[in-house]
Amino acid sequence: MGNVRDFAGRTAVVTGAGSGIGRALALRFAAEGMRVVAADVEEDALDETLELLDKRGAEAAAKVTDVGDEAQVFALADFAYAQYDAVHVLCNNAGVFSGGVIWGRPPADLEWTLRVNLWGVMHGIRAFVPRMIAQDSEGHIVTTSSAAGLFVPAYSAAYTISKFASYAATETLAHDLAASGSKLKATVLCPGNVNTALPGSARNRPAELAAESSPDAEFLELALGETAGRGIDPALAAETVVEAIRDERFLALTHPEYAEYLLARPAEQLSGAVPRTPPLG
Repeated sequence: MGNVRDFAGRTAVVTGAGSGIGRALALRFAAEGMRVVAADVEEDALDETLELLDKRGAEAAAKVTDVGDEAQVFALADFAYAQYDAVHVLCNNAGVFSGGVIWGRPPADLEWTLRVNLWGVMHGIRAFVPRMIAQDSEGHIVTTSSAAGLFVPAYSAAYTISKFASYAATETLAHDLAASGSKLKATVLCPGNVNTALPGSARNRPAELAAESSPDAEFLELALGETAGRGIDPALAAETVVEAIRDERFLALTHPEYAEYLLARPAEQLSGAVPRTPPLG
């Protein structure tokens, strides 16, 4: 958090806090003594997170928020600042998954995935960062991208495009903050296989962006559902974020073995080869 190492008494806002990495982040920040504003599009799941925070004696508040809706994200910012006067850590964590080959899926897939995975991040940046800068205190913005924001797996066109975009948005944010002399820092979390409900995120897909399934999309979503149970605990991803904030690291990896592929990627690109993608399941 800039050069601040002590989280206690500060405020974190976490989107997608109803489950998975988002819930783990909310609980981890609470364990550090932070006040937590949890947000999610699923009210019941969000209530469960708030109950868990309450049981731990955390000072916490929650607001149902669809991050793809700009007005709702700005309302979340108003809510957070009304509750606690300041925000020191913003985690743009909410995300959805859509699978399928790039030529086989309708535009609605990309529209929905970008709406949450990219525009959710952009809305969060626009709603919170100016206020955080005006606080003139150290703070941190964290984006949950994906290993699919670093590498390109097959059968994941819309998801991969959205996660590369969210990575680029966060790197842009980091450069803009540094160039403007801000005390804020940015981190992009690129998790690999984590035991979350991401493969079933179509449960929250808006009716106006509905699309018929296809064999390739069904295959990948089924495979992801099966492999998610073998993923790391979301608490480990949350710990990775806390360490990255403390160490002021831009890139946070949950799976260190990806570093080998990252180092090889530029050489593979320059050689004219299609860069390799590590096993992500």
